[in-house]
Amino acid sequence: MMRFLALILAAFIAMPALAQAPAGARRALLMEGKQTLTQKVLTRPGATLHATPGAGAGTPVPGFTLFHVYARQGSGAEAWIEVGRDATGATEGWMREERALPWGQTMVLAFTNPAGRERTMFFGDGQALRRVILARDMAAAGAEARRANDGRVIALEPETYVDISRNFYLLPVLSAEEVENERGDRMRLLEVASAPAERRAAPPARDPLADFRGALVFVVDTTLSMQPYLDRTREAIRNVMARIGTTALRDRFRFGLVAYRDDLGGNQALEYVTRTHARADFSQPADAILPRIAEAAAATESNEGFDEDAVAGLRAALDAADWNSLGGRFIILVTDAGTRDATDPRSSTRLGIAEMRELLKQRAIATFALHLLTPEGRNNHARARAQYRELTRFDGAPEPFYYPIPNGEVAAFGQTVEAITEALLRQVATLTNTPIAQLRGNAPAAPQVQQQVDVVGQAMRLAYLGRVQEAAAPDIVRSFTTDRDLADSNRANLDVRILLTRDQLSDLRSALRLVIDGANAGRLQPQTVFANIRNAALSAARDPRRIGNLERLGAAFGEYLDGLPYRSQVMELTERGWLELQSGGQRELLNALEAKLRLYDEYARTPALWTQLGSGNDAGAAVFPMPLDQLP
Repeated sequence: MMRFLALILAAFIAMPALAQAPAGARRALLMEGKQTLTQKVLTRPGATLHATPGAGAGTPVPGFTLFHVYARQGSGAEAWIEVGRDATGATEGWMREERALPWGQTMVLAFTNPAGRERTMFFGDGQALRRVILARDMAAAGAEARRANDGRVIALEPETYVDISRNFYLLPVLSAEEVENERGDRMRLLEVASAPAERRAAPPARDPLADFRGALVFVVDTTLSMQPYLDRTREAIRNVMARIGTTALRDRFRFGLVAYRDDLGGNQALEYVTRTHARADFSQPADAILPRIAEAAAATESNEGFDEDAVAGLRAALDAADWNSLGGRFIILVTDAGTRDATDPRSSTRLGIAEMRELLKQRAIATFALHLLTPEGRNNHARARAQYRELTRFDGAPEPFYYPIPNGEVAAFGQTVEAITEALLRQVATLTNTPIAQLRGNAPAAPQVQQQVDVVGQAMRLAYLGRVQEAAAPDIVRSFTTDRDLADSNRANLDVRILLTRDQLSDLRSALRLVIDGANAGRLQPQTVFANIRNAALSAARDPRRIGNLERLGAAFGEYLDGLPYRSQVMELTERGWLELQSGGQRELLNALEAKLRLYDEYARTPALWTQLGSGNDAGAAVFPMPLDQLP
């Protein structure tokens, strides 16, 4: 499949967002009304390349190859297009226009994990899908279409999870519109294209879960008040290690421990913001963690304020295991306080809860939060609860993985941490058919724990099977689908994303920094902000025709964001709207943009998120399918 997709995108990803052609080189035609975006097509199966329009037998081209259009000739059935794989430079020949699909935006779809929802249906006709969405009972209409054998549904999503971050696939969006039914459900009706992947020889018969392994990293607040909970966490790990130490499960699971505190604020007695005491490392024996976690201890002095830097601890946990090699991916956060948010000058990461959750989601990590409701933190509880409920939302689970511990009772905490840990171990044991007799006498977990761990187990099983079996997008050529589950419109079954190169992400980061700096320069005179941004954009050599009078803030960004089906306060913001926000709203907006910029920095520095297709080695040509809701 990777070789097939390399052919699809080799031309597209070779060029940065605003690449310039060498002097005298031909340029592909621009899209109507655009200054930088070229006309692109995807070939249909059976397309052929010819030396001239109407020439004899041509050279077959693999279906779904992406080309840029350099010239057009003829009309109707005799319409031909001259194409090349590059936006600037050599062309490769002519093909009949009817053998190509126009691709206006570089939007693609990514399946969400199908655990707990219906498999996505692909309809052959857009109106048939529209009628289902607008039906009085959408769920019933969708179920009827799924059962019917009348040709409306031409393909289904695979049963296992098609993970775009591990097995990159191309599911381009040819057109998109938002449809709202009488119940107020907002759904995107999407016209998409796909093509058969390469057929591989059947692998030798073998249990696909034979190599499934899991890891649990504890992220523990080690500030002054936390010694009893740190001791109890260590005890839980030791107890579990003692129970599985002589079983085959010891080869399936590893633990890690990350400690975090807070900004030192000049007080060196606080020692650190984060410290990784043990990685979840399968190159070491399972019990190698025990002497390492024995070194962890609570601080001897108090930090300033009640909030601590839990986000920094979570960020460190992303490096505390080789998550990409694992089937089961779990974090347990232990804390008695809220976390410093992205706007707090004492935050070491300057990332907020929303950005941290996105980074965890990109790695498919399930995060549990044990919140100690100690009497000392009573004024902080509501804030922390909101933060950790948002952090621990997991796609497919009805409730966040948030566990408040009344009064911070150590005994209740210990019972909860062991219940979650053992439930996760049971999931791994069940998936791998590994004996679990030594796990606490097989006592059942509490209903909340069991329900949530069941959701996680199903999701991670489907994700793992999809990776090892290299699940591909369904074999369709052109169809219509929606990004929401027809049985429950509150659940997303597809993420609509924009395919960005590293160079395009760099351009987006630069534009966002330009907007932030321009706004900060005008803090004392808000009426000058748009002029500041316009002048900075012009001096940065951005297209003067695009900048114009900068009526909307979106004009400061690249054209590749225009026309995307997402709502954005930032992109639509006018000068009048900016002034109406007043100082408090303006600062809140800028804080959100600063957090978004740091998220982009995390994307840029995380190699696992990027796919280098084709034979090129240009780092700027690697691609990343960014979720639309992470755009400015």
